[in-house]
Amino acid sequence: MSASPLFDAPGPRTRRNFAVANVFAVLLLLAGLGVVLLQLDANGQLTAAKWTPFLEASTWQDYLWPGLKGTLVAAAYSVVLAGVFGLVFGLGRLSQHRAVRAVSTVVVEFFRAVPVLLMMVFVYQLLIVYRLVPPDQFALTAVVVALTLYNGSVVAELVRSGVTSLPKGQGEAGLSVGLTYGQTLRSVQLPQGIVAMAPALVSQLVVVVKDSALGYLIGYVELLRQAEYLSTNFSNYIPAVIVIAVIFIVVNMVLSTVAQLLARLLRSRTTGPVRVEAEGANQM
Repeated sequence: MSASPLFDAPGPRTRRNFAVANVFAVLLLLAGLGVVLLQLDANGQLTAAKWTPFLEASTWQDYLWPGLKGTLVAAAYSVVLAGVFGLVFGLGRLSQHRAVRAVSTVVVEFFRAVPVLLMMVFVYQLLIVYRLVPPDQFALTAVVVALTLYNGSVVAELVRSGVTSLPKGQGEAGLSVGLTYGQTLRSVQLPQGIVAMAPALVSQLVVVVKDSALGYLIGYVELLRQAEYLSTNFSNYIPAVIVIAVIFIVVNMVLSTVAQLLARLLRSRTTGPVRVEAEGANQM
């Protein structure tokens, strides 16, 4: 295996320095964790009374499960709608029609640039003023619309990147057998592009779940909102936040594992081209 022309393989001394630095970093991390635990203990956050509520079925039934359900519902709607949005505008960016391509580009770039929270608050206020949905659906609708627009724009860019990353021969082969540009795009390039962008889509799925917590600020009943209710009743804000964080981690790990299995299944049925990176990959 040849070395990169830009970087030399580390020698024994460099590897030893890396090992020492890693050990030092781990020790520093453990020391910091120890300080945090000591402070929590000094403030009574590690007492049994703060943690026993999480062992009671009523806590999960009244607080944690409704929050988890709200998070998963918002994420499920957003993932499906973002997939449709991304597919439509991703193909629009690949269109041969200049007007369609221009409109799709403007839409994608606009919603990628606007912060999710800003869109959430704007849609929420819009729903309050114009009563477009029942009042009890204001928060859910605002969360789903905001997550759909942002993540759908990211998916659209992934669709475009996945297709353009394919060898030119794929498109030329479709055209050579009499397919039109659109037929070649849909039947030949898009399926392979989906395989190329599968790892990036997994990352974006995790982003959707995490960003659903922003619904807390507009009153949506999700995990973070329920953590506040729980801590108000039991005076255990720090333990509640820790438990909620663990739930988020477990949910994201499960979703990532399932999505990776599906991506591996798709990849095993076709040739896997160059993988496409997502914006959300660095947020995991």
